[in-house]
Amino acid sequence: MLSIQIRPAIEDDQPAIHRLIRQAGINPLGLNWRRFTVAVELSGVVVGCGQLKQHRDGTVELASLAVVPRLRGEGLGRRLIEALIGRGPDELWLMCRSSLASLYRKFGFEEVEEPEAMPTYFRRVRGLAGLVHQLAHTNEHLAVMLRQSSQRAESS
Repeated sequence: MLSIQIRPAIEDDQPAIHRLIRQAGINPLGLNWRRFTVAVELSGVVVGCGQLKQHRDGTVELASLAVVPRLRGEGLGRRLIEALIGRGPDELWLMCRSSLASLYRKFGFEEVEEPEAMPTYFRRVRGLAGLVHQLAHTNEHLAVMLRQSSQRAESS
């Protein structure tokens, strides 16, 4: 087991969060350290991050998940996802490349395929991403996924 602490981000983590997001090639917009959870080595180096991003309509998105390349495959992403889910609301959304959807299914996320069932923000981003993927001639698509806590899902 890696000796890495998972904790809420502090203001001093902001440069490391930006660096991780740039390295991972993830959307660099909306990176407010207050929403982040980070993975930190004993030396104090931030080696992973993720955020719970609240949208105008009140939906919350698990976003900006990144781990340094040398630690990928060591379970750090799983630990960050679990920490974020633990801090998140009953209903948690995310967007990912379709090739990563199976990873998030392990955490209770299910792909929402009907645009009408998506909050406006996710529907718009998925539509724009669809155009980009068509132009790039790729088989990937942007998966919009939803996780509902078991208690809430059972009452629906």
